Amino acid sequence: MKNKQLIIFDTTLRDGEQSPGAAMTKEEKIRIARQLEKLGVNIIEAGFAAASPGDFDAIYSVAGVIKNSTVCSLARASENDVRRAGEAIQPAMQHAQKNGRIHTFIATSKIHMENKLRMTPDQVVERAVQAVKWALEYTDDVEFSAEDAVRSDMDFLVRVFDAVIQAGATTINVPDTVGYSIPALWGERMQQLIARVPDSDKVIWSTHCHNDLGMAVANSLAAVMGGARQVECTINGLGERAGNASLEEIVMAVKTRRDVFNLETRIDTTQIVPTSKMVSSITGYPVQPNKAIVGANAFAHESGIHQDGVLKHRETYEIMRAEDVGWNANKLTLGKLSGRNAFRSRLGELGITLDGEEALNTVFARFKDLADKKSEIFDEDLQALVSDEFVSNTPELFKLVYLQVCSQTGEIPHAIVTITESGSEKRAEADGGGPVDASFKAIESIVNSGAELQLYSVNNITSGTDAQGEVTVRLSKGGRIVNGQGADTDIVIASVKAYLNALNRLYSKMERAHPQI
Repeated sequence: MKNKQLIIFDTTLRDGEQSPGAAMTKEEKIRIARQLEKLGVNIIEAGFAAASPGDFDAIYSVAGVIKNSTVCSLARASENDVRRAGEAIQPAMQHAQKNGRIHTFIATSKIHMENKLRMTPDQVVERAVQAVKWALEYTDDVEFSAEDAVRSDMDFLVRVFDAVIQAGATTINVPDTVGYSIPALWGERMQQLIARVPDSDKVIWSTHCHNDLGMAVANSLAAVMGGARQVECTINGLGERAGNASLEEIVMAVKTRRDVFNLETRIDTTQIVPTSKMVSSITGYPVQPNKAIVGANAFAHESGIHQDGVLKHRETYEIMRAEDVGWNANKLTLGKLSGRNAFRSRLGELGITLDGEEALNTVFARFKDLADKKSEIFDEDLQALVSDEFVSNTPELFKLVYLQVCSQTGEIPHAIVTITESGSEKRAEADGGGPVDASFKAIESIVNSGAELQLYSVNNITSGTDAQGEVTVRLSKGGRIVNGQGADTDIVIASVKAYLNALNRLYSKMERAHPQI
């Protein structure tokens, strides 16, 4: 194909948000969207407008502030969904570039049509065409996806894609919704579709792969080799079930193996690590140390043979430079004597915008407190401060006032906790298997939430014994799953903050309902 540009379609704010407990507030979505724009992604899928008023508002807000990336809303092939999506992207259509997209989809596999949609193939084609026509009332940039294309009949896919192209769709997405394919077959399917669908050269072909068999990135790259010129992916591979294709791996594979792909992206790769850290901090999903590109060990060398080789000539064991993906730009050159203006400036460099002077003052005060505890402060520390609960819309029903724990050899750990519940102070104490367990039990004796603790995870934000610990707590109750985060140089305090943050989210009215692609 003549087109040498690979379009990067980021769905962290939509498909990534479908990870259990990863629902984001409007402010968090705006922060990530600004960073994705800085990263250089072409399209930001900001959410699913018909899912809830909150999701609609988030997309509408993102569309109003993002100017250098296209803002997209997902929509099922129904009139209400498409029109809600069209309304949500209207601020983007007011920009000079008119950078708003509607992404509509319908299932095309036999198992989905018969068991989920209860529709005939003819009805599916008719609905797909109608959805594209509704979308065109709002924007010329319309993407159509055939959900579960991996298990769909090839002849039927050709028929559906031909119909929606004739109706005016400009991007055709071929999703491996259930992560079922393997690279050789996926690349071949993409190649065959482009060859068989009439007017295939008039649209951009896209792929969206899930990672259930660990091959989302490989399948996506195989599709690119087969002619796809858009890849749908997420930061850190976040997403439903086993996740999506990882943006950083897609981008760096294309850049590192330019000899194979002969394609370019507009991604500023030095922003990859900062973006990864922001998404991890906001969603509470830590990045595993051995994760490609953005893992803490991605450029570490333990073997003496490897160390010797790298010291003599870096390229003996490194195919990329750590600084090219942003690993060197992580130190915050501020301290306890730094002023508010320098602090505000650094926030701006990190893509962080706070709502008003009161929010800035709150973060600045907490930064000063942290500077008294730590000799060095890093950008990751700042991300953790800003990601704390005060910047979200989650009401602070529960708030920590006082914590005392006692843990010593041969004695049962004991915790005394005082929290406010709707402004009223309540105190409790409890024994536990450890100081964290005792603290959680004391809190539960007050709130009686009945929630199930599904995950307790601790990660150091930076190196050193004075590093902040970042704790993620995942709670489940009545089918609702939420993540809570807390950070502090004292890991027990961080744990209590995370637990209370999760309880606040659990008791808030933020509901999420998403389709799957």
